[in-house]
Amino acid sequence: MPLKFSVVTGSPDPVYRQIVEQVRVAIAGGVLQPGEQLPSVRALAELLVVNPNTVARAYNDLTGEGALEARPGKGVFVAQRRQVFAPEERLRRLEAAVQTLVKEVALLGFSDEEIQELLQRELQKLKGGEEQKR
Repeated sequence: MPLKFSVVTGSPDPVYRQIVEQVRVAIAGGVLQPGEQLPSVRALAELLVVNPNTVARAYNDLTGEGALEARPGKGVFVAQRRQVFAPEERLRRLEAAVQTLVKEVALLGFSDEEIQELLQRELQKLKGGEEQKR
């Protein structure tokens, strides 16, 4: 089942970031598999009714972080998973993401239990996506 892209205009997140996050989640969840081709920049821009430069920026970001690979004359494909960052950098990024999450949910008044339950649920969704593709 191919990824169904969608964007929310008026969102605080720029459209290119919305595309990046959708692709990241789809790869992490197994919806997109290594070697799978993504829509061309033009095709996705037409589908989402956005400027092609917006899609190109998202694809460039994902290519730069190693999630996608561009094959000249053929298109953009999901890259084979590989360790792009050194272990120290991976840990630094994880800590930054967790700190952001904790600050946000603390402001919203969630309990530790509620946060842990939601994290577990989201992790299960990712695992479920991987199992469905097998």
